[in-house]
Amino acid sequence: MRTYRIALPATALAASLVLAGCGGDSAKKAPGAASGSPSAAPGPKGAAGSALAAADSLTVKGRAPKTGYSRDQFGKGWTDTDHNGCATREDILKRDLKDVKFKDKCDVASGTLVRDPYTGESIQFQRGASKIDIDHVVALSDAWQKGAQQWDKQKRTEFANDPLNLIAVDASANRRKSDGDAATWLPPYQAYRCTYVADQVAVKKKYGVWVTDAEKAAMKTVLDSCPTQQLPAG
Repeated sequence: MRTYRIALPATALAASLVLAGCGGDSAKKAPGAASGSPSAAPGPKGAAGSALAAADSLTVKGRAPKTGYSRDQFGKGWTDTDHNGCATREDILKRDLKDVKFKDKCDVASGTLVRDPYTGESIQFQRGASKIDIDHVVALSDAWQKGAQQWDKQKRTEFANDPLNLIAVDASANRRKSDGDAATWLPPYQAYRCTYVADQVAVKKKYGVWVTDAEKAAMKTVLDSCPTQQLPAG
């Protein structure tokens, strides 16, 4: 989906991006909703089940070369991995938009992203003239450089189509993110940052994708401001 990276100073961004508190959009994403991932009852800081504790458990390694990466390494287009007869992209649109109207059984014709997770703005979706992308929370290129190049094609296809790793977002913000990790890019909409990082942690933990030192530090900086943020279920 993305083949280039935002080159921002990781140490500076990790230290400064997320000093503001995280809150707001931490509810379960549901069909027609534009909120974040599920939250359970708050627990102690860094307690079992928290995103902060899970972030501590992620393997830290250096970034591998991007050699050999292409979108096709993760399957062609949007695959119907849940075998419901509809492409994954349509499933995510149905989940994240409200007031959805359909072109046919599967294809979404229109709807509203009530609160874009990356900008906080309301965005109208119109098929054929959309300003909405389906983003991989953990970018495919980022995953490729942190373990996915060692996977078989089936696992990479599952990763690319896993709803845990997918979200409807503002297309312009998604382009700015590119294949950045938490050390180089965070949503401008600060109220969503805790949910966003918790989702990244959940995806990387589920698939065994490692993190760099700078990335882990940035994740923990965000999650330190919301220590009871729960790790979303996959």
